[in-house]
Amino acid sequence: MNSKILLVDDDKTLLSFLSEFLSDKFDVVIANSGAEALRKAYSEQPKIVVLDVMMPGMDGWEVVARLRELSTIPIILLTGKTAEADKLRGFSMGVDDYVTKPFSFAELSARIVAVLNRAQRRTGSLDNVIIVDKLVIDLNRREVRLENELLNLTPTEFRLLEILARRHGKAVSEEELTKKIWGQYRSEDSTVLRRYIWSLRNKIEEDPANPQWIVNVRGYGYMLE
Repeated sequence: MNSKILLVDDDKTLLSFLSEFLSDKFDVVIANSGAEALRKAYSEQPKIVVLDVMMPGMDGWEVVARLRELSTIPIILLTGKTAEADKLRGFSMGVDDYVTKPFSFAELSARIVAVLNRAQRRTGSLDNVIIVDKLVIDLNRREVRLENELLNLTPTEFRLLEILARRHGKAVSEEELTKKIWGQYRSEDSTVLRRYIWSLRNKIEEDPANPQWIVNVRGYGYMLE
């Protein structure tokens, strides 16, 4: 397949054996920390990220949140945790698959191929397009059009709109929006979120002071109508 993959784990021995096993099928890039993973994700542009959850400093959850601010790249999580709540948390953040340690290298390789194949089939299809009335969000191209006019959104504005659009017609709390955009352990508060809401309204609303698309739900959060 010759697809470039990014393997992220603080266990250097595991990374060495795993990268050697996968190198027959993939162009393997490795990272030993969350910060290094983000740098290499942006510089190397891999087709998929295989990411350990439990790492010192920036853990896997934080890396997922940061990657999802800018990209829909497929992500497979590696973890020793088997609780359903952890798996549900991963899927809610946009993770594509979840592999529990210890695992078979052959099984992981097969899962990587399966996720890449699903991602290829989605390209150019309507599976990754969200349509809300005259608002069209293309998740593959990272484009938003309103009445067929292309909007110039920042990555964070795009992610914010995507979250609201996936739940359109339903209220989303400020706390949930903040966690999904910046991660569980980032320090951004509701003031930062409100600045992005205001910025997004200025690009979408005909009258940002009287929003018709992104409306306040008093004392709770926001909703895309």
